Amino acid sequence: MGYTTVALKNKISEIYPDIQKHGITFGLGLSDDSNTYIVKLSKDTHELVTYLDKKDADACIDGKQCVQLGVKIGEFIRNFEA
Repeated sequence: MGYTTVALKNKISEIYPDIQKHGITFGLGLSDDSNTYIVKLSKDTHELVTYLDKKDADACIDGKQCVQLGVKIGEFIRNFEA
């Protein structure tokens, strides 16, 4: 499946609107081996770096939630809720 990193980032932002809602900075890049995406979430002095494999990225592009990434995003957001 062919798509750009920008298209994937936009789709993840669409699937997980809480990223923007909570003012989290979201970065996405392709690893050197081109089989994994590097996802960076940051807010204030907190940062989370996690990885999204090609299979999950393909599911995201198809409009399905990326389960592992969704869990990580949820955990990161819960750090800021009180």
